[in-house]
Amino acid sequence: MTELLTSPEFIWSWMGLAGAVLVVLLFISAPYGRHLRTGWGPMIPARLGWVLMELPALVIPPICFIIGDRWTDPVAQIFLFLWLFHYIYRTLVYPFLIRARGKPVPVFVVGLGAVFNTVNGAVQGAFLFLGTPPHTTGWFTDGRFGLGLCLFLVGFFIHFRSDAILRRLRWTENAAYRIPHGLLYRWVSQPNYLGEMLQWVGWAALTWSLAGASFAVWTIANLLPRALSNHRWYQEQFEDYPEKRRAVLPYLL
Repeated sequence: MTELLTSPEFIWSWMGLAGAVLVVLLFISAPYGRHLRTGWGPMIPARLGWVLMELPALVIPPICFIIGDRWTDPVAQIFLFLWLFHYIYRTLVYPFLIRARGKPVPVFVVGLGAVFNTVNGAVQGAFLFLGTPPHTTGWFTDGRFGLGLCLFLVGFFIHFRSDAILRRLRWTENAAYRIPHGLLYRWVSQPNYLGEMLQWVGWAALTWSLAGASFAVWTIANLLPRALSNHRWYQEQFEDYPEKRRAVLPYLL
């Protein structure tokens, strides 16, 4: 299994599937959040859905690290720390911060997310901790690691703070949607998605791996269409929506 998950042929095929998903999502908005609609099967509470969807990503890479032989490898330890830094927040903290009362999510969406996180977690864990040669400690002084780490941390900060701004809006005025302001909302509708894309591009750089690149590709394939859909939704819902604000890339897109 490790040989399959770390083979270039498998990972390139996995990235090709991401391209197909991107095309589909450009035409069909995933039915959750503000785009929730009927016709997608049974629903479960949003908090439960978030936890179930993200849990495989939280569990699988640490298992790969534990069964591997890199317990004393400082580079592998840093990779695992950064991974857990994100997914402990995303799986065990974020779902309990959002205002999710009365907003279910289709089991179908949760299932697709769980499948993605299972495969992606297995690819990342196998590639970084099991089936490929380890990085030496000299990697810490490589410019790719430094640049990638900066992008990862800056991206996390951007999407963490942007999510916090949205939460404050939703916890007031009967949870009605409002126009967000502050931080990068001055220029784009979805700085939280921009931050997460930057984060996983950073991951691809700091791990300098085909597995890391595949996660960056999948993140963009999933979040870029969502950002465009949300941007159009804001424009349709609010007549006074800022005209110069773009969807996800300032001044461009």
